[in-house]
Amino acid sequence: MSWLAVIGTQALWLLYLWLASAIAASWLSNRKGYSEKLGLAFGMLLSVIGVIIWLIWPARPDSRWKLQGPLGRGGGKTVAQARAERDAAQAEQR
Repeated sequence: MSWLAVIGTQALWLLYLWLASAIAASWLSNRKGYSEKLGLAFGMLLSVIGVIIWLIWPARPDSRWKLQGPLGRGGGKTVAQARAERDAAQAEQR
C-alpha cells in the first residue's frame, strides 16, 4: 500500500507543475501581445516546454513586454498610449 501513496504524491506534484506551467505560459503570451488562450494551450499541451517557448517567442511591437519590460516595472507607456501615438504619427504623415 505504501507504493500507492508514493505514486499519489508524485502525481500531485506533477499536477502542480502542469498547472503552474499553464498559468505561466498564459501570462507570458498575454504580456507579449498575444491571446491568453494561445499561451494556455501551449502550457497545457507542452507543459514546461510551453513556458520555454514563450520565453523565446518574440513580443509584438506594441505589447506590454516591449513597452513596460518583462515584469511590468518599467513605468513606461501603456499599450493604449503607444497605439494612440503611433496612430497620430501615421495620421500626420498622410
